[in-house]
Amino acid sequence: DAAAAAKLFAANAEYFEMPYAEPFKGPAGVGEYWARVTADQRDIDFRYSVVAVDGNQGVATWSAIFTTISGGVRVELNGAFVLEFADRTHCSVLREWWHAR
Repeated sequence: DAAAAAKLFAANAEYFEMPYAEPFKGPAGVGEYWARVTADQRDIDFRYSVVAVDGNQGVATWSAIFTTISGGVRVELNGAFVLEFADRTHCSVLREWWHAR
């Protein structure tokens, strides 16, 4: 749910999908990104594990398995998030690394 994901981000948030990519900015940028990348996905199984939390920063690993709607291809992803939080409910910076199998 792209709209629900967007609500988790602060107004000035930056979401880096890849280390050297320009970030998606604010809830609108995150929502547009999530709507685009999930549009061709179905039967999604997403799991995560919190690795560390220190003050307003956190690290989590994650995995996702889904099927593409367009081709019926099963995709498996594995990645990590490094996050900074503006407050208890809004992320201000998300840096992501992931690989596909």
